[in-house]
Amino acid sequence: MPPAFAPLGSRVRCAVQDGPQRVRTNGDSERPNVARLFDYYLGGAHNFAVDRVLAEESIRKFPVAEIARTIRSFSRRVVRLCVEEYGIRQFLDLGSGIPTAGNVHEVAQSLDPSCNVVYVDNDPVTVAHARTMLRDNLNAAIVQSDIGDVGAVLRHPETRRLIDFTMPTAVLMVGVLPFVTDEPAGVVARYRAALTEGSVLALTHLTKDVEPELVGELVGLADAMGTEVVPRSKQDVEEFVCGLKLLEPGLVLAAHWRADGELPGTSAAADASTYGAVGMV
Repeated sequence: MPPAFAPLGSRVRCAVQDGPQRVRTNGDSERPNVARLFDYYLGGAHNFAVDRVLAEESIRKFPVAEIARTIRSFSRRVVRLCVEEYGIRQFLDLGSGIPTAGNVHEVAQSLDPSCNVVYVDNDPVTVAHARTMLRDNLNAAIVQSDIGDVGAVLRHPETRRLIDFTMPTAVLMVGVLPFVTDEPAGVVARYRAALTEGSVLALTHLTKDVEPELVGELVGLADAMGTEVVPRSKQDVEEFVCGLKLLEPGLVLAAHWRADGELPGTSAAADASTYGAVGMV
């Protein structure tokens, strides 16, 4: 997803704040941060005035908040399905950003407090923020790593503490694959290889297939912020899920994947910008 609404942290380094406690990384709070923009789009409180100004400007130009809500809704549905229907109690959320409103651990642990969640993000601002938010939750943690370094993610002490890969696990790649410009199919395959039978892999992906003009504008916005984003076709995304047992309705627009009677999005164009699929290993 373009950085105006992606759940992936930006590379801007600045101070972040969570409630009364201050968490500092290098730099200052004078520049917007992508993860905090996403937080704002979802109605979270972990953002600064500078983030809100840019967020409102982008909302006036593009349906970015609607796209953020579409992929967050998809993620919630997947997590509920994993816990309620497949008995999965371990989640690895790749490119998570700040675990803001409707996050994975909130949904999973509301259904079963024993669920373990590991978030992964490469941005120190996001990681510092998330660690503060998760400091009292022994069943959730965040790992600072590039998701393309699969070995580093899987071997990280927090991952090893919370996830037993001999047991069914859900790997979530929601909103992050457009940022993987080098052999994304190989990255997906390496995570799949770590999973045991009964595990789930869920992903979304930005596409120009239906709304090329809108998505092209969003890619341009991302480029202006110094981030490369690669939309991909349905055929491209099919390669990522090849070999998985796709759950019905298969690879479709994420807004339509088991919508469960949820109200349709306020922007048909936003709903048509992202594919979603869930497969079992």
